[in-house]
Amino acid sequence: MSEIDESKKLQIENNEHAKSNLTPNVVDVLLGQKEEHTVDSNTMILETQKRVWSALKQGYEYTGIMDESDKFLRKNVFQKFNLIVLYVDLVGSTTMTLELPEDKLAIIISSFAQEMASVITLYNGYVLKFVGDAVIGYFIANDNSLLVADKAVSCAKSMLKVIQTGINPILNQYDYPDLMVKIGLDFGQSIVMRYGSNPQISHVDLMGPAMNIASKIQSFAKPNQILIGYDVYSRLHPTSQNTFKEIVWRNNEWKYRSRVTGELYKIYEYRD
Repeated sequence: MSEIDESKKLQIENNEHAKSNLTPNVVDVLLGQKEEHTVDSNTMILETQKRVWSALKQGYEYTGIMDESDKFLRKNVFQKFNLIVLYVDLVGSTTMTLELPEDKLAIIISSFAQEMASVITLYNGYVLKFVGDAVIGYFIANDNSLLVADKAVSCAKSMLKVIQTGINPILNQYDYPDLMVKIGLDFGQSIVMRYGSNPQISHVDLMGPAMNIASKIQSFAKPNQILIGYDVYSRLHPTSQNTFKEIVWRNNEWKYRSRVTGELYKIYEYRD
């Protein structure tokens, strides 16, 4: 889909937002405003604590975290998709490396990464890969990018909640330091790549601007901060947009420009 076609599609979808004053209940359902409530936060936190506790006690390991993504990518090699890409990166892992025994550090980072992956799957996203102490997820946004934008942002918010009210209280009981993360999201088209001729075992991955920009956005986040690109922000329900504020760059730190307008690409921070 060309950038012009995508712009027209977004304009049509945004017209649905305008209807919210007339039929708020219907539109809220269509645009995912109630999607966040389909994930039971209390159950999510309790299950997280059980798994982390078990991991610290006996090295609990998760199953099937990346299987669905691998199947999806292998089925769609060289196909293009509109995606919302989410990067979540653990803050302060270098310090933990110096302070904790290697076996405990491995369990903590593994549990963190797999819990973040679990949250992504709860919001119907895919886990692309683990990169050191970071997790990369993506959400297919071909059909209704507005619905998916709300869902992806809700996923990011739940990640913070899982860490702050699920994982950290368990770590505190062992006198381990609190975990903090930086989260970045962006929207764009990506292509599925396969590196090799074997459809079963050759490495598969995603390539596209959103993959790169989401990573850059995340790198500018502060601890426990969610940052999103304009292409995600513009697709959010107005109620969700009100929880974000545009970042004003004072020292020209951010240099990336929109491929559509050529202007400095806008970044927004979540304000709880």
